[in-house]
Amino acid sequence: MRRQKAEKATFVFGRKNYTYTLIGLGLIALGYIFMAGGGSSDPNIFDETMFSPMRIRLAPLLILTGFGVEIYAIMRKPE
Repeated sequence: MRRQKAEKATFVFGRKNYTYTLIGLGLIALGYIFMAGGGSSDPNIFDETMFSPMRIRLAPLLILTGFGVEIYAIMRKPE
């Protein structure tokens, strides 16, 4: 019988790739948190907070930036 050498576990990505992945996920989560909520509990009352700049501009920008960081994290060549 032959003895097989114990192979060292290798990861697909490097440490920086995983760091960028976590940063991207954080940006996406933050964008969805900013977008959530709002509205009125009474359907007869209109609430203007639904159209705040944070929800209309900042939240989608954070989500798209997060997806961009995720693509960079996947495409980056590990060291």
